[in-house]
Amino acid sequence: MRKPTQSLRLATSLVALFALSGCLDGFDLDMRDGGTGLSTKAAAANAVADRPRADDRGVISYPNFQVAVAEKGDTVASVASRIGMDATQLAAHNGLQPATSLSKGAVLSLPKRVSEPTVATGADAGGIDITTLASAAIDRADGDTVAAPVTVTPSTPIIQAGPEPVRHRVERGETVYSISRLYNVPVRALAKWNGLGATLGIRTGQTLLIPVAGEAKAVVAENSAPGEGSATPTPPSASLALPKDDTVTKPKPAATPDLGANQTAASADTGQFAFPVQGSIINPYKKGKNEGIDIATTAGKAVKAAGNGTVAAITRDVDQVPILVIRHSDNILTVYANIDGIKVAKGDKITRGQTVAVVRKSNPAFVHFEIRKGFESVDPLPFLQ
Repeated sequence: MRKPTQSLRLATSLVALFALSGCLDGFDLDMRDGGTGLSTKAAAANAVADRPRADDRGVISYPNFQVAVAEKGDTVASVASRIGMDATQLAAHNGLQPATSLSKGAVLSLPKRVSEPTVATGADAGGIDITTLASAAIDRADGDTVAAPVTVTPSTPIIQAGPEPVRHRVERGETVYSISRLYNVPVRALAKWNGLGATLGIRTGQTLLIPVAGEAKAVVAENSAPGEGSATPTPPSASLALPKDDTVTKPKPAATPDLGANQTAASADTGQFAFPVQGSIINPYKKGKNEGIDIATTAGKAVKAAGNGTVAAITRDVDQVPILVIRHSDNILTVYANIDGIKVAKGDKITRGQTVAVVRKSNPAFVHFEIRKGFESVDPLPFLQ
């Protein structure tokens, strides 16, 4: 059941997509509903390998770095204890606090190597071990040398086979969808490799592992356009800066809205912009937590444009609920979410008070409304009063 505080996902996505667009004429909203060509479908079609299985401590080793994978109920401190690392150092390297709770499958980048996984620690012996790497180097140096078979013992260090995944440091304004498009990998795979959970939440400074290619799916549409079906381009370099130590964890939204607070009546219509619906504000604007206001109303009620403008984008959030964005003069945007039955199309000219959608059925029924000046959200109330 959708709650007003879920608009945090929308706010985070919009900040990212505005920043990526570079200008308001070319919204890079997550256009999964078609019609624009800006789609994640191409990424979703690419086959990727499963993330390697960690050892019993949660450690995965590659030749140039290691990561630790969290279990259910883990904190940064408990992961650090399990792998034999200082909790403060591990937390700082990932922009977290030692007491920060982690979702199952979440990946922590290690600031330095710990003891390598072995068969004894539960590592998969199918990985490449150090002895194999050394033998391969000898073979390349002397074509006449034949390396002896390698015996994997319980203490043999295990290094993951195959290509090493790119590490991506999350920048301010990025989303899982924008990163998916950047590397041309499926959103689902990106989330699974990094244990992102159902909300797909990421934080500035977080290090993400980019899934490596798996068995290719040779599916090309008939009469495809030039370039379609071509090989996936090489992703950007893995030589990325480490997360900043001052990175903070994005605050978690409240489980339920406080219906007893901030009961400001949304009834006046004398401001620069009009309220999209009449009702009480059940979740006020708070920068970084709620980038707009949530107005309680009745399901099925008309949602009206706050001012004259042009429909800039129609898209959907991670729950597939429609989002409508209208562009106004002075580089101002209004955003309408938790809506249904959109009655306008991208590029339509809109007048103040025109019905553009209806309120979606939810408990409680509400409309999430934002005003943005360029990339930044602002408190809508001064514009509405």
